[in-house]
Amino acid sequence: MKILHVVTLHTPDHAFGGPTRVALNLSKVQRAQGDDARIMALGDGFDGELPQTVEGVPVHLFQARHLLPMFEVSGITSGALLRAARRMMRGADLVHVHLMRDLVTLPAALLALATRTPLVVQTHGMVDPTEKRVAQLTDLLGVRKVLRGADAVLYLTERERLDVNAVAAPVPLTRAVRLVNGVRPQERKPAREPGRPPAVLFLARVQERKRPEDFVAAMPAVLAVHPDARFVLAGPDTGALPGTLALARRLGVMGSLDHVGPLGHEEVLAAGRDADVYVLPSIEEPLGVSVLEAMSVGTPVVITRTCGLAPDVADAGAGRVVDSRPGEDAANAGKVAGAVLELLEPEANDQAGKAAWNLVNDHFTIEAVTATLRRTYEDVVRRSRR
Repeated sequence: MKILHVVTLHTPDHAFGGPTRVALNLSKVQRAQGDDARIMALGDGFDGELPQTVEGVPVHLFQARHLLPMFEVSGITSGALLRAARRMMRGADLVHVHLMRDLVTLPAALLALATRTPLVVQTHGMVDPTEKRVAQLTDLLGVRKVLRGADAVLYLTERERLDVNAVAAPVPLTRAVRLVNGVRPQERKPAREPGRPPAVLFLARVQERKRPEDFVAAMPAVLAVHPDARFVLAGPDTGALPGTLALARRLGVMGSLDHVGPLGHEEVLAAGRDADVYVLPSIEEPLGVSVLEAMSVGTPVVITRTCGLAPDVADAGAGRVVDSRPGEDAANAGKVAGAVLELLEPEANDQAGKAAWNLVNDHFTIEAVTATLRRTYEDVVRRSRR
């Protein structure tokens, strides 16, 4: 099967995060199973020519044009990409669009409808009801048409299904398919060596919604019990890094904080193995790939109740789930610190780490995800040929 994944952006530091990572993970497994899976996206931030492959997957990247800078990633596009998309759709069995309100994936999805190419859309929690006038206009001009016309609409959580239905008013449930994120199974890491200082990891885009300041604000309470603990702040900066580092300086904890910036995929897994606890205090996190990657190596996690993985983590005992609310910084920090301290206890850490590893292997492997997706693809293509 010839599959074209369309995602908004790929950068050297993986700043766009989840959607691009999901497209890459799916494409790698699909190619290993004999499909011709490719990715089309904008490229930005590269020195010299744009790459033609990423992690072994053929990519068709086009230089991002910042047409509407005030809208950030939603305002970038490329006429060359859209022209190439039309050509490539003619030879594709199916187009899988990782949809958001932007000038790349939305036009590409509309092109698929116009060319009658079988279309699967996946919103990654990025399409929900909004009061923003520009987004409402975008919904009126194209998003609703795409959601209603797509052959399948993939959702991560029940909350996302309800949100997409509200925007589309509604998507027929016969075409809505739950597809969780998945990661490659990994060998479980060994227990921490006695005497080694504990390590606590934040690894995600450093942006306001991910709440990196809650991670830093929790440091003093943890350091009071584990004065030799190391805290690692990893991931590309998308606006919140200066404030996060300024908070660390005000709290006097810079000496215990390692800011390492963006990491490649293998470095991400290595950082998870080196950590004793992974922390993501994000608000409204659909189904974080970085959380799954940490658990895949046996690292317990601290996440918030608004993370899509919260029920799974809580039920499995794979970490701790905390309440976190904007504007309650001190309370949020205390909850994160308390959860981290619980998971640094050796017995609790071992139990939660094993539960995290089992949770991923039982329910969130990329192989299981692509098997579900394959059945969806086959159903879409079969219906399109009738």
